Amino acid sequence: MGLIKVENIRVFAYHGCLKEETKIGSDYRVDLQVKANLQPSAKTDTLSDTVDYVLLNRIIKEEMAIPSHLLETVCKRILKRIFIEESKVEKATVWVSKLNPPIGGDVEKVTIKMTKKRKK
Repeated sequence: MGLIKVENIRVFAYHGCLKEETKIGSDYRVDLQVKANLQPSAKTDTLSDTVDYVLLNRIIKEEMAIPSHLLETVCKRILKRIFIEESKVEKATVWVSKLNPPIGGDVEKVTIKMTKKRKK
């Protein structure tokens, strides 16, 4: 087994419960970690034998582009797509952070973390 991390993906999106958030948008940071068997690709040096992090990045950007009230919903969609589109992933954890959230204080970010395991 091994881990692949795709970190600090910066996205501008329109998530939130406040009307202003869905109109003006916010900056977000997404981090992803997937667990998969990386031994075949280590031997073959072939992209088709590993988890393609270009695909993972694309999934994140596409799902972040769909407005949602809650970051939990966005996390769930990202994880669902990863497990549908990449059969080699055994476990995935995604962190979605809203930077400078409008919560009435000096807060750098609010982060939602979700993990999913493939059912055998």
